[in-house]
Amino acid sequence: MRPLADRMRPETFQDFLSQNHLVGKGKPLRRAIEKGDLHSMVFWGPPGSGKTTLALLIARMTDSVFIPFSAVTATIKEVKRVMREAKSQRKLFGKDVIVFIDE
Repeated sequence: MRPLADRMRPETFQDFLSQNHLVGKGKPLRRAIEKGDLHSMVFWGPPGSGKTTLALLIARMTDSVFIPFSAVTATIKEVKRVMREAKSQRKLFGKDVIVFIDE
């Protein structure tokens, strides 16, 4: 069974409360997501503010492969491995890849 936090995670922007200034209809980030015009991003905020959820929603809305990665104890070797994996996934599935590096 999935953890409660995962089961309760918002699945649409309508469910993504308190971040309407970012992902509300007509807002710049929402427009970029809908157009598929995305680039590297840095999400900053305290734990529980929705950084991971936002990244997951973007991946879902853009039909991208999502690769989460914790950089807390990672070595350069591990970061390079994840980047190779992302490149391989892109080639294998023909989709964009979102590498979510969590602190």
